[in-house]
Amino acid sequence: MTVTAPTLLADAPARRDLIDARLARFGDWLRRHGWMIRAVQWVIVGVYGVLVIVPALLPLPDNTAHIWTNLTLAAQFAFWGIWWPFVLLSMVLVGRAWCGVLCPEGALSEFASRWSRGYAVPRWITWQGWPFLAFAGTTVYGQMTSVYGYPKPVLAVLGGSTVAAIIVGLLYGRNKRVWCRYLCPVNGVFAVLSKLAPISFQVDRAAWAASPKPVQGTEAFNCAPLVPVKAMRGSGSCHMCGRCSGHRGAVRLALRSPNHEIVHVAGQEPSLEQTVLILFGMLALAVGAFQWSSSPWFVEAKQGAATWLIGHGITWPLEMSAPWFILTNYPDHSDVMTLLDGGLLLAYIGAATVILGLALSGIVALATVALGGWSLRRFHHLTQTLIPVAGCGVFLGLSALTVTFLRGDGIVIPYVSEIRAAMLIGSGLWSVWLAWRVAGLGAGGLRRAAATASIASAVTLSVANWVLLFWVW
Repeated sequence: MTVTAPTLLADAPARRDLIDARLARFGDWLRRHGWMIRAVQWVIVGVYGVLVIVPALLPLPDNTAHIWTNLTLAAQFAFWGIWWPFVLLSMVLVGRAWCGVLCPEGALSEFASRWSRGYAVPRWITWQGWPFLAFAGTTVYGQMTSVYGYPKPVLAVLGGSTVAAIIVGLLYGRNKRVWCRYLCPVNGVFAVLSKLAPISFQVDRAAWAASPKPVQGTEAFNCAPLVPVKAMRGSGSCHMCGRCSGHRGAVRLALRSPNHEIVHVAGQEPSLEQTVLILFGMLALAVGAFQWSSSPWFVEAKQGAATWLIGHGITWPLEMSAPWFILTNYPDHSDVMTLLDGGLLLAYIGAATVILGLALSGIVALATVALGGWSLRRFHHLTQTLIPVAGCGVFLGLSALTVTFLRGDGIVIPYVSEIRAAMLIGSGLWSVWLAWRVAGLGAGGLRRAAATASIASAVTLSVANWVLLFWVW
C-alpha cells in the first residue's frame, strides 16, 4: 500500500499525541518511584565520593599508567572526559534531568536539609549575580590549579562545592535544594541550556484553576528546587524529577519545539543575569579559559613580559611559585606555574572576557536598534538566540579533554574535526534561525533582516574563536 504525503501529515498529530501520552505516563512513573531515584542517587554519591577523595590520597600516576589501570586517571577521565561534557549535552536533550535524578550534590544538599535549622533564605544568597560569578570563579580557579590534570584541585573544587552544598542545606529551607536554586556554580549554565530541550514538564493553567484545591494541611508534592510550578512556563529551573507530575491534573511531561521557550517565553521573562552569563561567560570567559594554553598571543605576552622584567633586574615573578591550591605546582612532573604565569593567565582570561563580552554586547545592541529603537527587553531576548552556539562552544571545549584523555591512551576517535565543524555550523545556523524568529515578532522586511544579520555576525565571531583553537593554533 502506498502512503501519500497528506496521509503522513494527517497522522502526525496522532503520533504526537501518542508520544505525549507515553511521556506523561513516564512522568507519573517518576513520581511513583521516587524511592528508586533516591536509591540511584545514593549509589552515585558513593561512586562520586570515591572518585573525588581517594585519588587525592594516592601518589600521582607515572607515564606508564592508563585510564583502565590507574584510579587517578580513571577519575580524571570520568569527571572531565565523560561527566561534564555529556551532562551539558544532556541539558539540551532532556532538560535538567541530571539535576533531579542523578546529581550527587543536589541529593546531599536536600538530604542535609531534613535537619535544617530552617532559617529564611537571606538576600545575599538570592543575589542575581551568582550565576555568572560562580561560573567565572570555578572556571578560572580550575585553570589556575590545573583541575583537569590533578586530583587535589578536584578535591578542592568539587569536594569544596559539595561541602558548601551540605552546609547550605543544614542552614536554610526544609527538604529543599536552596544550594541548587541559587548557588550551584553551573546552575546558570544548566538553566540556559535546558531551554533548548525538546521535552519538559508543562503546566495547563486552565486545568489547574478548574481542579479541586488540595485538602488544607496536605502537600501533594515537594518541589525541592523551589520552582513556582503553577506559574512555570519554561524549563530553566525545573529539575525534571517528576514529583509534580499529574498534580491537579495540570502538570505533565510532554514534547515541545526546541525553539519554543526562546522564541515565545524568554521575551516575556527578561533576565539580566542570563544575558551576562551568555555574553560574558559562555561566549567570552570560557573562550579565554580554553584558549590560553594554546594561544600564541599568550606565549608572546609571556616572552615580552619576561624580557622586560629581566631587563629591569626583576626576576622574582619568573622564579616564585605558589602552593598547589593557588597555582599549579608539581615540580616532580615538571609542571609549575610561576607568578608570572598565573598573572598572565588571569590577564588573558580577563581580556577575553571584557573584549569579547563587550564586542558581542555591541553587536546584539545593534540588532536591537535595527528592530526599531532601543529596548532592554528586546536586547535580553535577542541574546537568548545565541544559546545554541554558546552551549556548543562550551561542550566542544570540554569534550576536547575527552579526545585528549583517549588519545593519551592510544585511542583515536575518527572524524573529530568533521564532527566539531558540523556542530559549530549546525549550532550557528540554529542561533541565526532563532534570531530570525525572534526578530519577526517585532518587525519585518529590512528591519528583520538587519537584526538577523547582526546576530549572524555575533555567531561568526563566536565560531571564529573556536576555529582558532581547533584548526589554526
